[in-house]
Amino acid sequence: MVLEELRDRLNESGYKNWLKAGRCLLILQQRLHPFINNQMRAFHGDLLNQNPLLRRQCGSGTSCSRPRGNKSGALTGLCTVCSEWGKVILKHHRQPDATVNWDNCSPPSWRHNHWELAKAYMPRGQVKVKGADKCDASALLNLMNYCDRFRSIDTRPVREVIRCRNELMHSCELSVSDEWMRRFESSLKNLVRQFRHVPEVGMVEQQIDEMLGVDWSICVSGLDQMDAADLDVLESDSASQWETSADSISQWEAEVLRERLEELLCDAETQDMEQLTRLGDFLQANRDLAELFSAELQAISSLKARE
Repeated sequence: MVLEELRDRLNESGYKNWLKAGRCLLILQQRLHPFINNQMRAFHGDLLNQNPLLRRQCGSGTSCSRPRGNKSGALTGLCTVCSEWGKVILKHHRQPDATVNWDNCSPPSWRHNHWELAKAYMPRGQVKVKGADKCDASALLNLMNYCDRFRSIDTRPVREVIRCRNELMHSCELSVSDEWMRRFESSLKNLVRQFRHVPEVGMVEQQIDEMLGVDWSICVSGLDQMDAADLDVLESDSASQWETSADSISQWEAEVLRERLEELLCDAETQDMEQLTRLGDFLQANRDLAELFSAELQAISSLKARE
């Protein structure tokens, strides 16, 4: 039954496109993790070496742990050391007049934790994120877009991929067209080609080609006669001959859907009940997904009951 439901979903070309695009972003973020982590660790070390004041401990402790700021980027109510960190962060912000999400950070940790520094350049909602490997593509791309540590990277394709990612994740129908996919593929490749010299990222373009080229048509003929092993076989595209197990596709699907669910459920300030309801209805209509995301569906029900 699980395989049949997965097959039915993948027979919808728009949903299949949506899922493939989401998987490409997961590949991108996984490959970017070590590169960005190393860059931010080096950046953090450079800042400490350049400014002795930044090496001192926070002078207020708990009073600095919940930073307050405004849309001009200014921080208020911090000790001398944490205030200096705030000034340095803005100095290295490519758009210092933009909104800075200070509440992502714990200023007393800026001295010893390079990832707390990185989170100042990210979208809100990162407060509990402890490292690069826990960040989604949006967080990593925004970091590259705003922090001048990455000044050697052309930000135009970065912003284009951010735009595509937002369009993908905010699709109420969980569906994108073939034309959208062509634009997405072009944007993604324009970005990753800048990293050809980076060993950790070098294979991304090939992986994206494989992901976008595979057909993902599931062979389910004679379901009653096939054993469990046979049910887990997929027909690969004749050009790529790339075979993938149904378990792998199901796992990728769960990862992409979980990212969208977490984004909708965690951001209380911009909670979109219409999108949550649509996504909940989609999950409920597919028994395998309803079982997998039962806790999230309960959370959606609780939110709807409060309206």
